[in-house]
Amino acid sequence: MSRKSKIDPALKVELVERYLEGEISAKEAGRLAGLAGNGADTFHKWVNIYRNEGPAGLLAQSHNRHYSEETKLQAVYDYLDGKGSQMVIAARYGLRSKRQLQMWLKEYNTHGGIKSRTSGGGSYMRKARQTTPEERLEIVQDCLANNKNYGAAALKYNCSYQQVRNWVLRYEKMGSAGLEDRRGRRTGTQPARTPEEELRDKIAELERKNRDLQMENDLLKKVRELEMKDRYL
Repeated sequence: MSRKSKIDPALKVELVERYLEGEISAKEAGRLAGLAGNGADTFHKWVNIYRNEGPAGLLAQSHNRHYSEETKLQAVYDYLDGKGSQMVIAARYGLRSKRQLQMWLKEYNTHGGIKSRTSGGGSYMRKARQTTPEERLEIVQDCLANNKNYGAAALKYNCSYQQVRNWVLRYEKMGSAGLEDRRGRRTGTQPARTPEEELRDKIAELERKNRDLQMENDLLKKVRELEMKDRYL
């Protein structure tokens, strides 16, 4: 569907270029464009588009843009890792406004992944997947070697952001033992446990679940705090 602006694209370009040359303020540009309400915000969006795409970006768009799953996830991970405000990251990835990033953050925060828009509404991607202790150790060591870039590791190894973060935290606290998953039936190579060992394992499992829940709550809190901060930028 065509999305035509009521404001002449040539006027947009003229005002943006005058603003970049220091001739007028964003508020004045918004007034000259006839923007209602807080026109400076809308004008700043035009400036970002101009900087990312040049004058052609301010022409009427005949269709919506599509972004790859990797682009969406990396933008989300950059924001969660504190690598910039929503406005800064939106500009970094060529988004027309921070609202697109906010939608991706909400989707990731709700489902743990970004839904594919080109596969007929398929399943959410980058969700938790099954891994062996050896795989988890490799992922953790790679992540630590790259300054705890959870997002990059999640993309590289096809895991979720939260998985990688949990593994790193457990590894830092307990070493390789923290990456073991002893849920379910015991393998034949494990010796029989005493009642005391069984009790300790049950307590450890409950503590692990509580830690996971706390980390998930911390992530949700961080997203909300960052969103609130961006509202006042």
